[in-house]
Amino acid sequence: MSTTSWEMVVGLEVHVQLKTRTKAFCACSTNFGDPPNQNTCPVCLALPGALPVLNARAVELAVRAAMALGCTVHPRSVFARKNYFYPDLPKGYQISQAEFPVATGGRVELPEGGAIGITRLHMEEDAGKSIHDRFVGMTAIDLNRSGMPLIEIVGEPEIRSSAQAGAYLRALREILLFAGVSDCSMEEGSLRVDANVSARPMGEPKFRNRTEIKNLNSFSNVERALELEFARHVATYEAGGTIQQQTMLFDALKGEVRAARSKEGSHDYRYFPEPDLPPLLLATEWLEAQRAAVPELPAARRARFLSAFALGEKEAQALTTEVETAVYFEAVAAASGDGKAAANWVLGEVSGALNAGGGRIDEFPISAKRLAALIALVKEGGVSSTAAKTLFHAMRTDHGEPRAIAEREGLLQVGDDSALIGWIDEVLAELPDEAARFAAGEKKLQGVLVGAVMKKSKGRADPKKVNQLLAARAT
Repeated sequence: MSTTSWEMVVGLEVHVQLKTRTKAFCACSTNFGDPPNQNTCPVCLALPGALPVLNARAVELAVRAAMALGCTVHPRSVFARKNYFYPDLPKGYQISQAEFPVATGGRVELPEGGAIGITRLHMEEDAGKSIHDRFVGMTAIDLNRSGMPLIEIVGEPEIRSSAQAGAYLRALREILLFAGVSDCSMEEGSLRVDANVSARPMGEPKFRNRTEIKNLNSFSNVERALELEFARHVATYEAGGTIQQQTMLFDALKGEVRAARSKEGSHDYRYFPEPDLPPLLLATEWLEAQRAAVPELPAARRARFLSAFALGEKEAQALTTEVETAVYFEAVAAASGDGKAAANWVLGEVSGALNAGGGRIDEFPISAKRLAALIALVKEGGVSSTAAKTLFHAMRTDHGEPRAIAEREGLLQVGDDSALIGWIDEVLAELPDEAARFAAGEKKLQGVLVGAVMKKSKGRADPKKVNQLLAARAT
């Protein structure tokens, strides 16, 4: 089977949990990881007579997300009941928005160029969670998640490859993180993806039947599932079969996509306006206040980093993947007065330490101010670049100032000619062959000898002076 003559068509629906302390329509906590069914009340348990009360903070965050994505926010939107029956949905319906969502339009710019359009962004509440692996032969229900405030971002079916789907999701996540509307943790379920996929012959304008892969919980799983399902569509068509519109599940361990149920259409949900909630009306002045509250977004911050700190595209991209990284870098750059050096340290030693030991950059034991002091110490010649790395690792457990630690650990750079000549003499005596060839004019060995002097001095020797002294001996 060859997929080269077929085109993948993908539209993604992204569910994002808003960063509020309480649920969408009640005062229950949204804290992740609490014991099952602890954060529940008559509203999220759907007890008779319980009425929803809209969370104002959820509205603020939903509107800011829409504005950050370039959507048109509507002054009037309507909540609706989306009717379906699952064990973890005690009401038998979900409060969502249908015909009149809070926002429409918008787009997500892709790093490699181009953009993917957004059809709509609407508010809704989450369902509970069915847990199938807790008890043998039984399913447990946890309603802590029931009623969590969500936005659903429905993308246009403009994605044409699994890689483009991954790029769209990463760009979308960056925007939402910088806008401060969600923590976007896929591990905790605060960002989940449903992927609609179909296949059509190259050049065919009309869409064919699609299938929806539900609840994908990592970007790599989205890409893997799309490739598998697209290949199934193509194989089915080439064998003369047809694709039924249905809901699919992706099994990451087995690497397979399997059918779950026939896919509902909007008519199956029997939407009608939520009788217990009035239309959501947003005043012009309030909308302008929310627009003013949208912080600097990744693309704008990247552009500023490029111009203000003379960074390369890849450096600016890496520094704006996470909000905390961008904030930490900018604080180091401002305090040190050297954006290039700040970027090198943040993307090098700091990122390496975090990758090795885990943790968050905003909790890193070396503050931006102390890292800036280390950079300044290197610039003024107080420590060599080699000794600076040793000093950096000492600073992770010693909370003193870099200069004081360097003095105590014997890391301050030595520029005294007599000390340097002593180390040079020792190296030349230990490497007689290299010394003789260097004296005979083999200039490339100078770097080898400088490296040996730096090692002997434990990084304390001034490399510039060592180079000068060695060059003088070769003349």
